[in-house]
Amino acid sequence: MEKRKRVRGRNNNGGIEENTMAILDTCGFNRDSHHRHDDSLVFLEAIRSASLLPHNGTPPTITMREAIFQILKEETSLELIMGSYQLLNELDKRFPRVCLPKMEKPESCLPPTILNEPGSVEEAWCPFSLGLDRDEEANKGSSGSIDPLGFHSLIQELGKMINQKSKALETKILRKMLLLHYLVGVLEADFVPRNNAFKEKMSWTLLRDSLLNMLLGSRKLIYKGLVKDCLSVICDVRSDLSDQSESTSDLDSLAPHSNEMSYNCTAAFVLALPELKRSTSIYLKKLLRMMMELDISRNVAHVQGLTNRADGVRTPAAEIILDELAYNSDMLSPFFQVFDDPWWKLKMIMQYFQKYTPKSSVRTRRLNSQVNDSTFEGILKCFSNSSSTKSIIKKVGTDVAQLLLGHAFLAYLSVSVESSAEHVHDFEEIVKGSCLTEICKLIIAAFTAIRKENKNTEILLFGREAVFTAATILSTKS
Repeated sequence: MEKRKRVRGRNNNGGIEENTMAILDTCGFNRDSHHRHDDSLVFLEAIRSASLLPHNGTPPTITMREAIFQILKEETSLELIMGSYQLLNELDKRFPRVCLPKMEKPESCLPPTILNEPGSVEEAWCPFSLGLDRDEEANKGSSGSIDPLGFHSLIQELGKMINQKSKALETKILRKMLLLHYLVGVLEADFVPRNNAFKEKMSWTLLRDSLLNMLLGSRKLIYKGLVKDCLSVICDVRSDLSDQSESTSDLDSLAPHSNEMSYNCTAAFVLALPELKRSTSIYLKKLLRMMMELDISRNVAHVQGLTNRADGVRTPAAEIILDELAYNSDMLSPFFQVFDDPWWKLKMIMQYFQKYTPKSSVRTRRLNSQVNDSTFEGILKCFSNSSSTKSIIKKVGTDVAQLLLGHAFLAYLSVSVESSAEHVHDFEEIVKGSCLTEICKLIIAAFTAIRKENKNTEILLFGREAVFTAATILSTKS
Protein backbone atom coordinates (compact mmCIF):
# COMPACT_ATOMS: atom_id res chain seq x y z
CA MET A 1 0.00 0.00 0.00
CA GLU A 2 2.88 2.30 0.94
CA LYS A 3 4.69 1.48 -2.27
CA ARG A 4 1.62 2.22 -4.40
CA LYS A 5 1.26 5.62 -2.79
CA ARG A 6 4.83 6.52 -3.59
CA VAL A 7 4.53 5.36 -7.19
CA ARG A 8 1.32 7.35 -7.65
CA GLY A 9 3.07 10.42 -6.27
CA ARG A 10 5.81 10.04 -8.82
CA ASN A 11 3.32 9.70 -11.63
CA ASN A 12 1.68 12.93 -10.55
CA ASN A 13 5.03 14.65 -10.98
CA GLY A 14 5.57 13.22 -14.44
CA GLY A 15 4.50 16.38 -16.26
CA ILE A 16 6.76 18.56 -14.14
CA GLU A 17 9.67 16.19 -14.64
CA GLU A 18 9.31 16.48 -18.41
CA ASN A 19 9.75 20.21 -17.93
CA THR A 20 12.94 19.62 -15.95
CA MET A 21 14.39 17.57 -18.78
CA ALA A 22 13.71 20.45 -21.16
CA ILE A 23 15.49 22.84 -18.79
CA LEU A 24 18.46 20.53 -18.34
CA ASP A 25 18.82 20.11 -22.12
CA THR A 26 20.29 23.49 -23.04
CA CYS A 27 21.36 22.56 -26.57
CA GLY A 28 20.04 25.02 -29.15
CA PHE A 29 18.86 27.57 -26.59
CA ASN A 30 20.39 30.86 -25.56
CA ARG A 31 21.14 30.56 -21.86
CA ASP A 32 20.23 34.20 -21.24
CA SER A 33 17.07 34.21 -23.34
CA HIS A 34 13.82 35.49 -21.84
CA HIS A 35 12.12 32.22 -22.75
CA ARG A 36 14.58 30.19 -20.71
CA HIS A 37 14.28 32.62 -17.79
CA ASP A 38 10.49 32.47 -17.85
CA ASP A 39 10.44 28.67 -18.23
CA SER A 40 12.74 28.32 -15.22
CA LEU A 41 10.50 30.53 -13.08
CA VAL A 42 7.45 28.52 -14.11
CA PHE A 43 9.29 25.31 -13.28
CA LEU A 44 10.25 26.51 -9.77
CA GLU A 45 6.68 27.60 -9.08
CA ALA A 46 5.35 24.26 -10.34
CA ILE A 47 7.63 22.38 -7.92
CA ARG A 48 6.52 24.62 -5.06
CA SER A 49 2.85 24.11 -5.89
CA ALA A 50 3.16 20.34 -6.17
CA SER A 51 5.46 19.62 -3.22
CA LEU A 52 5.14 22.39 -0.63
CA LEU A 53 1.70 23.97 -0.84
CA PRO A 54 -0.47 20.83 -0.40
CA HIS A 55 -0.57 19.26 3.05
CA ASN A 56 0.22 15.88 1.49
CA GLY A 57 2.52 17.19 -1.25
CA THR A 58 4.74 14.66 -2.99
CA PRO A 59 8.53 15.03 -2.86
CA PRO A 60 10.22 16.05 -6.12
CA THR A 61 12.15 13.38 -7.98
CA ILE A 62 15.94 13.26 -8.15
CA THR A 63 15.89 14.73 -11.66
CA MET A 64 13.74 17.62 -10.49
CA ARG A 65 16.04 18.42 -7.57
CA GLU A 66 19.05 18.28 -9.87
CA ALA A 67 17.35 20.82 -12.14
CA ILE A 68 16.69 23.20 -9.23
CA PHE A 69 20.29 22.83 -8.06
CA GLN A 70 21.57 23.47 -11.58
CA ILE A 71 19.62 26.73 -11.69
CA LEU A 72 21.30 27.82 -8.45
CA LYS A 73 24.72 26.86 -9.80
CA GLU A 74 24.54 28.44 -13.24
CA GLU A 75 21.89 31.12 -13.66
CA THR A 76 22.70 34.84 -13.54
CA SER A 77 19.22 36.17 -12.83
CA LEU A 78 18.82 37.45 -9.27
CA GLU A 79 15.24 36.20 -9.25
CA LEU A 80 16.24 32.66 -10.27
CA ILE A 81 19.19 32.51 -7.87
CA MET A 82 17.08 33.50 -4.87
CA GLY A 83 14.10 31.41 -5.96
CA SER A 84 16.11 28.20 -6.42
CA TYR A 85 18.03 28.72 -3.15
CA GLN A 86 14.86 29.25 -1.12
CA LEU A 87 13.09 26.32 -2.79
CA LEU A 88 15.97 23.92 -2.12
CA ASN A 89 16.03 24.86 1.56
CA GLU A 90 12.26 24.55 1.91
CA LEU A 91 12.29 21.13 0.22
CA ASP A 92 15.07 19.90 2.50
CA LYS A 93 13.09 21.07 5.52
CA ARG A 94 9.90 19.41 4.31
CA PHE A 95 11.58 16.21 3.06
CA PRO A 96 14.74 15.69 5.13
CA ARG A 97 17.38 13.18 4.09
CA VAL A 98 18.22 11.92 7.58
CA CYS A 99 15.74 10.65 10.19
CA LEU A 100 16.61 11.03 13.85
CA PRO A 101 16.73 7.87 15.98
CA LYS A 102 13.70 6.70 17.93
CA MET A 103 11.42 9.25 16.35
CA GLU A 104 7.77 8.75 15.66
CA LYS A 105 6.84 8.46 12.02
CA PRO A 106 7.35 11.98 10.61
CA GLU A 107 5.06 13.14 7.88
CA SER A 108 7.91 14.88 6.10
CA CYS A 109 10.32 11.95 5.94
CA LEU A 110 10.04 9.63 2.98
CA PRO A 111 9.89 6.70 3.01
CA PRO A 112 8.01 7.11 6.33
CA THR A 113 9.69 4.35 8.29
CA ILE A 114 10.85 4.30 11.91
CA LEU A 115 14.63 4.04 12.04
CA ASN A 116 16.58 2.71 15.01
CA GLU A 117 19.45 4.99 14.15
CA PRO A 118 20.04 7.91 11.78
CA GLY A 119 20.23 6.88 8.18
CA SER A 120 19.86 8.39 4.77
CA VAL A 121 16.41 8.31 3.25
CA GLU A 122 16.15 5.78 0.47
CA GLU A 123 16.78 7.21 -3.00
CA ALA A 124 17.37 10.67 -1.56
CA TRP A 125 19.10 13.17 -3.85
CA CYS A 126 22.40 14.62 -2.68
CA PRO A 127 24.13 17.73 -4.08
CA PHE A 128 27.53 16.11 -3.47
CA SER A 129 29.23 13.57 -5.71
CA LEU A 130 31.15 11.44 -3.19
CA GLY A 131 32.66 8.00 -3.04
CA LEU A 132 33.42 7.95 -6.78
CA ASP A 133 37.12 8.84 -6.70
CA ARG A 134 38.07 5.71 -8.60
CA ASP A 135 35.39 6.09 -11.22
CA GLU A 136 35.86 9.35 -13.10
CA GLU A 137 33.25 8.46 -15.70
CA ALA A 138 30.64 7.93 -13.00
CA ASN A 139 31.62 11.26 -11.51
CA LYS A 140 31.17 13.01 -14.83
CA GLY A 141 27.75 11.47 -15.25
CA SER A 142 26.51 12.87 -11.97
CA SER A 143 24.55 15.81 -13.36
CA GLY A 144 24.67 19.04 -11.42
CA SER A 145 26.40 17.65 -8.32
CA ILE A 146 29.51 19.05 -6.61
CA ASP A 147 32.58 16.89 -6.05
CA PRO A 148 35.12 17.53 -3.22
CA LEU A 149 37.47 19.44 -5.51
CA GLY A 150 34.59 21.61 -6.73
CA PHE A 151 33.58 22.36 -3.13
CA HIS A 152 37.12 23.46 -2.27
CA SER A 153 37.33 25.53 -5.48
CA LEU A 154 34.09 27.29 -4.54
CA ILE A 155 35.62 28.49 -1.26
CA GLN A 156 38.81 29.60 -3.03
CA GLU A 157 36.82 31.56 -5.64
CA LEU A 158 34.87 33.34 -2.92
CA GLY A 159 38.15 34.28 -1.24
CA LYS A 160 39.47 35.80 -4.48
CA MET A 161 36.25 37.77 -5.06
CA ILE A 162 36.33 39.23 -1.56
CA ASN A 163 40.00 40.17 -1.83
CA GLN A 164 39.50 41.89 -5.19
CA LYS A 165 37.04 44.36 -3.63
CA SER A 166 35.90 45.44 -7.08
CA LYS A 167 33.18 48.05 -7.41
CA ALA A 168 31.63 46.11 -10.27
CA LEU A 169 28.48 44.56 -8.89
CA GLU A 170 27.74 41.08 -10.24
CA THR A 171 25.34 38.33 -9.31
CA LYS A 172 28.22 35.86 -9.52
CA ILE A 173 29.36 36.48 -5.95
CA LEU A 174 25.77 36.22 -4.70
CA ARG A 175 25.28 32.91 -6.49
CA LYS A 176 28.51 31.45 -5.12
CA MET A 177 27.81 32.61 -1.57
CA LEU A 178 24.29 31.13 -1.56
CA LEU A 179 25.61 27.93 -3.14
CA LEU A 180 28.13 27.62 -0.30
CA HIS A 181 25.43 28.38 2.30
CA TYR A 182 23.26 25.62 0.89
CA LEU A 183 26.05 23.03 0.70
CA VAL A 184 27.23 23.67 4.26
CA GLY A 185 23.59 23.47 5.40
CA VAL A 186 23.30 20.03 3.76
CA LEU A 187 26.48 18.87 5.51
CA GLU A 188 25.19 20.17 8.85
CA ALA A 189 21.77 18.54 8.52
CA ASP A 190 23.46 15.22 7.82
CA PHE A 191 26.30 15.44 10.37
CA VAL A 192 24.62 16.77 13.52
CA PRO A 193 22.06 13.95 14.06
CA ARG A 194 24.68 11.34 13.19
CA ASN A 195 27.19 12.80 15.65
CA ASN A 196 24.58 13.00 18.42
CA ALA A 197 23.63 9.38 17.82
CA PHE A 198 27.31 8.38 17.82
CA LYS A 199 27.75 9.89 21.28
CA GLU A 200 24.83 7.80 22.54
CA LYS A 201 25.46 4.50 20.73
CA MET A 202 29.20 4.62 19.93
CA SER A 203 28.54 3.42 16.39
CA TRP A 204 31.39 4.79 14.26
CA THR A 205 29.65 3.58 11.09
CA LEU A 206 27.15 6.42 11.48
CA LEU A 207 29.90 9.03 11.19
CA ARG A 208 31.97 7.08 8.69
CA ASP A 209 29.04 7.26 6.26
CA SER A 210 28.36 10.94 6.89
CA LEU A 211 28.68 13.34 3.97
CA LEU A 212 31.26 15.39 5.87
CA ASN A 213 33.54 12.44 6.58
CA MET A 214 33.34 11.21 2.98
CA LEU A 215 34.00 14.72 1.68
CA LEU A 216 37.07 15.24 3.87
CA GLY A 217 38.35 11.73 3.19
CA SER A 218 38.31 12.15 -0.58
CA ARG A 219 41.66 11.73 -2.32
CA LYS A 220 40.76 14.68 -4.54
CA LEU A 221 40.74 17.06 -1.59
CA ILE A 222 43.80 18.64 0.03
CA TYR A 223 42.48 18.66 3.58
CA LYS A 224 44.93 21.15 5.09
CA GLY A 225 44.39 23.49 2.17
CA LEU A 226 40.63 23.41 2.72
CA VAL A 227 40.98 24.30 6.41
CA LYS A 228 43.42 27.12 5.65
CA ASP A 229 41.21 28.54 2.90
CA CYS A 230 38.15 28.50 5.20
CA LEU A 231 40.16 30.35 7.84
CA SER A 232 41.47 32.84 5.28
CA VAL A 233 38.01 33.66 3.90
CA ILE A 234 36.59 34.11 7.42
CA CYS A 235 39.30 36.62 8.29
CA ASP A 236 39.13 38.40 4.92
CA VAL A 237 35.36 38.84 5.22
CA ARG A 238 35.70 40.23 8.73
CA SER A 239 38.43 42.66 7.67
CA ASP A 240 36.45 43.67 4.59
CA LEU A 241 33.36 44.44 6.67
CA SER A 242 35.42 46.44 9.16
CA ASP A 243 37.00 48.55 6.42
CA GLN A 244 33.81 48.97 4.44
CA SER A 245 32.57 52.54 4.23
CA GLU A 246 30.14 52.23 1.32
CA SER A 247 26.67 53.66 1.78
CA THR A 248 23.48 53.93 -0.21
CA SER A 249 24.94 57.03 -1.86
CA ASP A 250 27.36 54.77 -3.74
CA LEU A 251 24.61 53.12 -5.76
CA ASP A 252 25.33 55.10 -8.91
CA SER A 253 28.95 53.95 -8.96
CA LEU A 254 27.93 50.33 -8.38
CA ALA A 255 25.88 49.80 -11.51
CA PRO A 256 25.48 46.13 -12.47
CA HIS A 257 27.02 44.61 -15.57
CA SER A 258 24.79 44.53 -18.65
CA ASN A 259 21.11 44.09 -17.74
CA GLU A 260 21.44 41.47 -15.03
CA MET A 261 19.46 43.50 -12.50
CA SER A 262 17.21 46.48 -12.44
CA TYR A 263 18.18 49.53 -10.42
CA ASN A 264 15.86 48.55 -7.57
CA CYS A 265 17.37 45.09 -7.42
CA THR A 266 20.82 46.67 -7.49
CA ALA A 267 19.96 48.87 -4.52
CA ALA A 268 18.66 45.88 -2.57
CA PHE A 269 21.75 43.89 -3.48
CA VAL A 270 24.13 46.63 -2.32
CA LEU A 271 22.34 46.85 1.03
CA ALA A 272 22.22 43.08 1.48
CA LEU A 273 25.79 42.30 0.37
CA PRO A 274 27.49 43.03 3.74
CA GLU A 275 25.02 40.76 5.52
CA LEU A 276 25.55 38.04 2.90
CA LYS A 277 29.29 38.26 3.45
CA ARG A 278 28.78 38.07 7.21
CA SER A 279 26.55 35.02 6.75
CA THR A 280 29.22 33.41 4.57
CA SER A 281 31.79 33.70 7.35
CA ILE A 282 29.27 32.18 9.78
CA TYR A 283 28.66 29.21 7.49
CA LEU A 284 32.41 28.65 7.14
CA LYS A 285 32.64 28.82 10.94
CA LYS A 286 30.00 26.08 11.08
CA LEU A 287 32.03 24.01 8.65
CA LEU A 288 35.21 24.35 10.72
CA ARG A 289 33.34 23.53 13.91
CA MET A 290 31.87 20.39 12.33
CA MET A 291 35.38 19.37 11.26
CA MET A 292 36.63 19.75 14.83
CA GLU A 293 33.61 17.89 16.26
CA LEU A 294 34.28 15.09 13.78
CA ASP A 295 37.93 14.99 14.91
CA ILE A 296 36.83 14.59 18.54
CA SER A 297 34.37 11.80 17.73
CA ARG A 298 36.93 10.17 15.45
CA ASN A 299 39.50 10.19 18.27
CA VAL A 300 36.96 8.64 20.67
CA ALA A 301 36.20 5.94 18.13
CA HIS A 302 39.92 5.31 17.59
CA VAL A 303 40.59 4.95 21.34
CA GLN A 304 37.78 2.40 21.57
CA GLY A 305 39.12 0.47 18.59
CA LEU A 306 36.18 1.27 16.31
CA THR A 307 38.21 2.68 13.42
CA ASN A 308 40.33 0.75 10.96
CA ARG A 309 43.11 1.36 8.45
CA ALA A 310 40.62 2.45 5.78
CA ASP A 311 39.64 5.45 7.92
CA GLY A 312 43.10 6.91 7.39
CA VAL A 313 44.87 9.53 9.49
CA ARG A 314 44.29 13.28 9.38
CA THR A 315 45.83 16.20 11.23
CA PRO A 316 43.10 17.61 13.51
CA ALA A 317 41.53 20.77 12.10
CA ALA A 318 42.14 22.65 15.38
CA GLU A 319 45.91 22.07 15.07
CA ILE A 320 45.95 23.34 11.50
CA ILE A 321 44.02 26.46 12.53
CA LEU A 322 46.32 27.16 15.50
CA ASP A 323 49.45 26.74 13.37
CA GLU A 324 48.05 29.17 10.80
CA LEU A 325 47.11 31.71 13.51
CA ALA A 326 50.57 31.41 15.03
CA TYR A 327 52.15 31.99 11.61
CA ASN A 328 49.93 35.01 10.88
CA SER A 329 48.92 36.78 14.08
CA ASP A 330 46.92 39.36 12.10
CA MET A 331 44.26 36.68 11.70
CA LEU A 332 43.75 36.29 15.44
CA SER A 333 41.43 39.21 16.06
CA PRO A 334 39.08 38.73 13.07
CA PHE A 335 38.99 34.96 13.60
CA PHE A 336 37.98 35.07 17.25
CA GLN A 337 35.43 37.78 16.54
CA VAL A 338 33.67 35.41 14.15
CA PHE A 339 34.48 32.13 15.88
CA ASP A 340 32.46 33.05 18.96
CA ASP A 341 31.51 29.60 20.24
CA PRO A 342 32.70 30.04 23.86
CA TRP A 343 33.77 26.46 24.62
CA TRP A 344 35.74 26.04 21.42
CA LYS A 345 37.23 29.51 21.76
CA LEU A 346 38.45 28.80 25.29
CA LYS A 347 39.80 25.39 24.29
CA MET A 348 41.68 26.75 21.25
CA ILE A 349 43.19 29.70 23.15
CA MET A 350 44.43 27.31 25.84
CA GLN A 351 46.04 25.14 23.18
CA TYR A 352 47.62 28.25 21.67
CA PHE A 353 49.16 29.27 25.01
CA GLN A 354 50.31 25.71 25.71
CA LYS A 355 52.57 25.94 22.64
CA TYR A 356 54.46 28.84 24.24
CA THR A 357 54.20 28.13 27.96
CA PRO A 358 57.68 27.64 29.45
CA LYS A 359 58.31 23.97 30.22
CA SER A 360 60.77 23.29 33.01
CA SER A 361 62.80 20.08 32.73
CA VAL A 362 62.91 19.78 36.52
CA ARG A 363 59.90 20.83 38.55
CA THR A 364 59.62 20.92 42.27
CA ARG A 365 56.60 19.45 44.00
CA ARG A 366 55.47 22.96 44.91
CA LEU A 367 55.70 24.19 41.31
CA ASN A 368 53.79 21.19 40.03
CA SER A 369 50.98 21.87 42.46
CA GLN A 370 50.75 25.48 41.37
CA VAL A 371 51.16 25.33 37.58
CA ASN A 372 49.14 22.96 35.42
CA ASP A 373 48.76 24.35 31.91
CA SER A 374 46.06 21.79 31.07
CA THR A 375 43.57 23.97 32.97
CA PHE A 376 42.55 27.57 32.45
CA GLU A 377 43.72 28.47 35.94
CA GLY A 378 47.10 26.91 35.17
CA ILE A 379 47.45 28.96 31.99
CA LEU A 380 46.73 32.15 33.93
CA LYS A 381 49.23 31.18 36.63
CA CYS A 382 51.93 31.07 33.97
CA PHE A 383 51.78 34.87 34.20
CA SER A 384 52.36 34.76 37.96
CA ASN A 385 56.14 35.19 37.75
CA SER A 386 58.29 37.55 35.74
CA SER A 387 60.39 34.98 33.89
CA SER A 388 57.46 32.99 32.46
CA THR A 389 55.56 36.17 31.58
CA LYS A 390 58.61 37.54 29.76
CA SER A 391 59.05 34.24 27.89
CA ILE A 392 55.42 34.16 26.70
CA ILE A 393 55.46 37.82 25.62
CA LYS A 394 58.69 37.29 23.72
CA LYS A 395 57.19 34.39 21.76
CA VAL A 396 53.66 35.62 21.05
CA GLY A 397 53.90 39.40 21.48
CA THR A 398 52.30 41.72 24.01
CA ASP A 399 49.22 42.60 21.96
CA VAL A 400 48.54 38.96 21.05
CA ALA A 401 48.84 37.87 24.68
CA GLN A 402 46.35 40.57 25.76
CA LEU A 403 43.96 39.70 22.96
CA LEU A 404 43.98 35.99 23.79
CA LEU A 405 43.60 36.56 27.53
CA GLY A 406 40.63 38.85 26.96
CA HIS A 407 38.86 36.45 24.60
CA ALA A 408 39.57 33.48 26.88
CA PHE A 409 38.14 35.25 29.93
CA LEU A 410 34.96 36.30 28.13
CA ALA A 411 34.59 32.76 26.74
CA TYR A 412 35.04 31.36 30.26
CA LEU A 413 32.29 33.64 31.57
CA SER A 414 29.94 32.65 28.74
CA VAL A 415 30.37 28.91 29.23
CA SER A 416 30.25 29.06 33.04
CA VAL A 417 26.78 30.63 33.03
CA GLU A 418 25.32 28.17 30.52
CA SER A 419 23.63 25.49 32.61
CA SER A 420 22.90 23.30 29.58
CA ALA A 421 26.12 23.77 27.63
CA GLU A 422 26.93 21.09 25.09
CA HIS A 423 30.43 20.51 26.48
CA VAL A 424 29.73 20.79 30.22
CA HIS A 425 31.87 17.76 31.11
CA ASP A 426 34.81 18.99 29.03
CA PHE A 427 34.47 22.46 30.55
CA GLU A 428 34.67 20.98 34.04
CA GLU A 429 37.91 19.27 33.04
CA ILE A 430 39.33 22.61 31.89
CA VAL A 431 38.41 24.56 35.03
CA LYS A 432 38.88 21.68 37.53
CA GLY A 433 37.42 23.23 40.65
CA SER A 434 38.67 26.78 40.12
CA CYS A 435 36.12 29.36 41.24
CA LEU A 436 35.04 32.50 39.41
CA THR A 437 36.61 34.86 41.94
CA GLU A 438 39.97 33.12 41.63
CA ILE A 439 39.85 33.34 37.82
CA CYS A 440 39.02 37.06 38.04
CA LYS A 441 41.98 37.68 40.36
CA LEU A 442 44.30 35.78 38.02
CA ILE A 443 43.07 37.73 34.97
CA ILE A 444 43.82 41.04 36.69
CA ALA A 445 47.20 39.69 37.83
CA ALA A 446 48.05 38.51 34.31
CA PHE A 447 47.42 41.93 32.75
CA THR A 448 49.32 43.56 35.61
CA ALA A 449 52.29 41.24 34.97
CA ILE A 450 52.24 42.12 31.25
CA ARG A 451 52.21 45.81 32.12
CA LYS A 452 55.13 45.41 34.54
CA GLU A 453 57.37 43.80 31.95
CA ASN A 454 57.34 46.98 29.90
CA LYS A 455 56.08 50.18 31.46
CA ASN A 456 55.65 51.68 28.00
CA THR A 457 53.21 48.95 27.06
CA GLU A 458 49.65 50.17 26.76
CA ILE A 459 46.84 47.82 27.72
CA LEU A 460 44.53 47.41 24.74
CA LEU A 461 40.92 48.56 24.96
CA PHE A 462 39.78 44.94 24.76
CA GLY A 463 42.13 44.08 27.62
CA ARG A 464 40.90 47.00 29.74
CA GLU A 465 37.33 45.78 29.24
CA ALA A 466 38.31 42.30 30.47
CA VAL A 467 40.07 43.74 33.54
CA PHE A 468 37.13 46.02 34.30
CA THR A 469 34.71 43.08 34.02
CA ALA A 470 36.86 40.99 36.37
CA ALA A 471 37.09 43.82 38.90
CA THR A 472 33.33 44.39 38.76
CA ILE A 473 32.67 40.70 39.46
CA LEU A 474 35.06 40.74 42.42
CA SER A 475 33.39 43.83 43.85
CA THR A 476 29.99 42.15 43.73
CA LYS A 477 31.36 38.98 45.38
CA SER A 478 33.02 40.82 48.26
